[in-house]
Amino acid sequence: MSSLNLDVYMPIVILFAFGFVMLFGALLVGKLIRPNEPTDLKSQEYECGEAPVGQAWTHFNVRFYVVSLIFIIFDVEAALMFPVSAVFRDFVAIGQGGAILGSFALFVLILALGIVYCWSKGDFDWVRSFQTNNDNNEKASIG
Repeated sequence: MSSLNLDVYMPIVILFAFGFVMLFGALLVGKLIRPNEPTDLKSQEYECGEAPVGQAWTHFNVRFYVVSLIFIIFDVEAALMFPVSAVFRDFVAIGQGGAILGSFALFVLILALGIVYCWSKGDFDWVRSFQTNNDNNEKASIG
């Protein structure tokens, strides 16, 4: 005889109901007790405590984004090295130290090649000159 026992789901239903009441209860209490006095100063844009200057649609140099992406990539990869180094002694104890060391060395080699590639493209230079080969050839023929 097969019977559906829905009692096992009751803690989940209670947890969802509790979360729903807490969420919307907090929003309701906040709406009831907070003052609502909009002014021009409160409606103004906020930029880290400074008065906004100029338009919000300014052009940023793409270098900031490139450097931040490179930092995030290599920072995450460096953060992935820590767990391996934390358990390396355990792998040595079971005889797998060489395989882990080889994998780790390959990982570091790939990171080093990535840094060399970014460096060769000039992605680490804050000030980058954009001279073309024609400009260099004209200077060589003039001088």
